[in-house]
Amino acid sequence: METPREVLFKTLKDLGENEFKKFKWHLEGKVLGFPGIPKSELEKADRGDTVDLMLRDYDINTIKVTREVLKKIPRNDLEEELSEFPSDPEDGGYCRDTGTH
Repeated sequence: METPREVLFKTLKDLGENEFKKFKWHLEGKVLGFPGIPKSELEKADRGDTVDLMLRDYDINTIKVTREVLKKIPRNDLEEELSEFPSDPEDGGYCRDTGTH
């Protein structure tokens, strides 16, 4: 099974350039009550860097945050695909220490 990092990277690769800019813009503000990622860190971040920043800042909540932002840009098709990936650690989702299931 793919790790959250791999799934997120694949999801961000499916965004067009303007969609990716909107995605990062939303990450600068609060999402689901989590503080934003500083603009200075996101400004030149590519898709891989963005995934790493999200995992650093949102940890086990990264999939939930990603789904919320995808709804806002709107890319409901990608949000729907991510809904199949467990995002709750109690449901067998992201394991904090290893990044695996």
